[in-house]
Amino acid sequence: MKVNKKFTKRIVAGKYKSTVIDLPSKSTTRSSKGIVLESFFNSIGYDIIDSIFVEVFAGSGSIGLEALSRGAKKVYFLEKDSDVIRVLKKNIAKTDPTKCRVLAGDSFQNIDEVLLALYKDKSKAYFYIDPPFSIRENMEDVYDKSIKLISTIAKEAVCVIAIEHMSGLTLPKYIGPFTCIKTKKFGKTTLTYME
Repeated sequence: MKVNKKFTKRIVAGKYKSTVIDLPSKSTTRSSKGIVLESFFNSIGYDIIDSIFVEVFAGSGSIGLEALSRGAKKVYFLEKDSDVIRVLKKNIAKTDPTKCRVLAGDSFQNIDEVLLALYKDKSKAYFYIDPPFSIRENMEDVYDKSIKLISTIAKEAVCVIAIEHMSGLTLPKYIGPFTCIKTKKFGKTTLTYME
């Protein structure tokens, strides 16, 4: 008899430290490495407190929930896969659902709703963009579409944009109004920051 192994990870720091979150057992999602997550939150430090955080391609929500645990006041999760959304909502329920908003459906379209809310409130957000690696089936153009998405965001709505991507990919130095300020490599994964 085959037993389905359940994959989990823990929130690293903050109010919900050590809370176990489930990871979707699907080939369509890929959990961010702990070292990448830690590096990202070390780089933004206490600026996360009382900020708005947007996790595009949210998956399990591990990055957004880490942001919430560390003091973000509102987190938007954008995710397309309905099975993954069920896992994401269960994970959110272990924290503070009143500070979380899940936008189900195509992230490339739903980003407009987030941007509209930010413009209305004259707010800025941290954007974490972690598309599925382009080597996956039907994902060949995901980076081109992600670059286009970034170029549509007004600079007034952004604190920082972090893009988690394959290390073999070099992103343009300039995307729309944003400039690459630094890149950190972690084996097969790289984080690129734009401001």
